[in-house]
Amino acid sequence: MGHREDLLEGAKRCLLEKGWVRTTARDIVAASGANLASIGYHYGSKDALMMEGFLKLTEDWGERITDTLAGAVGAATSREERLAAVIDGIVANFPEDERFWSAQLEVMGQLGNHPELKKRFAEMLPYGREGLVAVFEGVDDTEVPDEATRTSGHVYYSLFTGLWVLWLIDPRQVPSGRDVVEGMGRVVSGTVLTPK
Repeated sequence: MGHREDLLEGAKRCLLEKGWVRTTARDIVAASGANLASIGYHYGSKDALMMEGFLKLTEDWGERITDTLAGAVGAATSREERLAAVIDGIVANFPEDERFWSAQLEVMGQLGNHPELKKRFAEMLPYGREGLVAVFEGVDDTEVPDEATRTSGHVYYSLFTGLWVLWLIDPRQVPSGRDVVEGMGRVVSGTVLTPK
């Protein structure tokens, strides 16, 4: 690998080990084996490098979860079972990626202090929604139409974000996939207050 790739890997490691706020340029240099001047040369700033590292971690997670879920939903025989299995599969992987999700939450907390970070994060949201549609529907990103990203993508993104924030707070309170699917059905049908 060249210095650019080494720095990216170093930034990813630092995000997972130290988080956004506590990582210094020197930490990244130590983790990457590159030199301090190469951060400016290749990325312009430490924050720009950290953003690239964050985006790469997110992309890596997307590829990993897609592979993981492929087997988890294979036995589902209905739409509801499939959605419940996807939700359960995603939540089951939260412990493995706890440092990643903690870093995600920390990055979101920095958006108000870093306008460029906020801009880049906003630019990535449509890709995140598209990726979640692909994960929940079991298709490749290239098969997701714009309309699905705009509509269902928002629902999946909101659901997903809520689940991982809830998991970070208290994993015992995360609902099962079956409960989430039942709750979604009750909301859509207007039977929220009707006893089951």
